[in-house]
Amino acid sequence: MSISDTASQITGFLNSVGINTRFSQLEIPTFLPGLYIEQGKLVIDVDRLTYPGDMLHEAGHIAVTPPDKRPLLTGDVHRCGHGPAEEMAAIAWSWAALKNMALPADILFHPEGYKGGSQNYIEAFESHNYFGYPMLVYWGLTNNPDESDGFPKMLQWVRT
Repeated sequence: MSISDTASQITGFLNSVGINTRFSQLEIPTFLPGLYIEQGKLVIDVDRLTYPGDMLHEAGHIAVTPPDKRPLLTGDVHRCGHGPAEEMAAIAWSWAALKNMALPADILFHPEGYKGGSQNYIEAFESHNYFGYPMLVYWGLTNNPDESDGFPKMLQWVRT
């Protein structure tokens, strides 16, 4: 599957769960190639997008942001108040989204991502040694993994 095909599949999913996306050329520097969060929406420059799975991670940041703060998210989310809890929750959210779409783990945890720890993340999540999901449970987005409808299944995809 090509980058643009994967990006189209992911944007279709994101839009269906309430995360607004749009395609546009980005003339500004971005934290991740071809991706920018603007007022709580994910802007994608397919010509600059290197790893479509990064869309899931950035969308995870949007999803875990309270609805009243979502329109304030612009640029690097870490400058918008996202700390370690939101970072881990965004990673767990992106894994749940990946599994929902039945995409391979290396789409999300590609070799150039996660400060060289992608393979460790794949091994952890594939062996059900999840992290980040407790915040998703706390926010009512999923249940504990040991429940039949628990993580990585989601009850809802964005905080309300």
